[in-house]
Amino acid sequence: MPDLDPLLGYANRTGRAPGRGVRALGLVLPGVRRVQGTAIPWADAWAAHNRTALTTPGRRWVVLGDSMSQAVGASAWDSGWVDRAAASLAGDGLPLVVVNLSATGARTADVVDQQLPVLRALPPALGTDAPDLVSVMVGSNDLFAGGGVRDRLPDEFARMVAALPQDAVVATLPQPRTAAHRANAHLEKAVARGALRAVDMRTEGPSSWRGRLAADLFHPNDAGYAELARAFVPHLRAALRATARD
Repeated sequence: MPDLDPLLGYANRTGRAPGRGVRALGLVLPGVRRVQGTAIPWADAWAAHNRTALTTPGRRWVVLGDSMSQAVGASAWDSGWVDRAAASLAGDGLPLVVVNLSATGARTADVVDQQLPVLRALPPALGTDAPDLVSVMVGSNDLFAGGGVRDRLPDEFARMVAALPQDAVVATLPQPRTAAHRANAHLEKAVARGALRAVDMRTEGPSSWRGRLAADLFHPNDAGYAELARAFVPHLRAALRATARD
């Protein structure tokens, strides 16, 4: 029986309350309140799923990131881009056991300091010697936190890029902000030296979010998550097939 201790102290939460801006908007905008109301149930669902996943044989996919990987804004916790991408890959003959360590509100530092230690402590996947597939989508919360958090984003992204395992698939930040450009530069250098793979959300993400946003007008809805899955799948497939040849 795999050791479940790595997950016992981790419940897909950062430990931080939502920011003041989110709390204020939730008081006056029902859509924000409704979408934010799914964050805890979605986290609980993923935590329960993860415990089962550790006892499920098969090649493992470990998902790191924020609410975008928890499917906040989708119609169900398992209707986000992660489950859609997993279904697409399974249809290609590449089934995966998903362990989703993402957390709503996560910043880049949370991936490094909270999620990556859990990844490293996971027991070996059952029934396979293949390395874990790892993906990351994070950074938007750093940008919208403002002040010192946004200013530290490039350095935190560099720290994350250096800590990720070989061939991890990482999304760029599409926002036209200086901190995002500087953060992306660290990822681009890692891709150039063959350490990581990038999903370039500036060119591969949705060309328009019209009709693809949830009621809070920030998170994707089911249609938006389908677009994110479409962007990720080719890179996930390539990473799986490359490591299978090694």
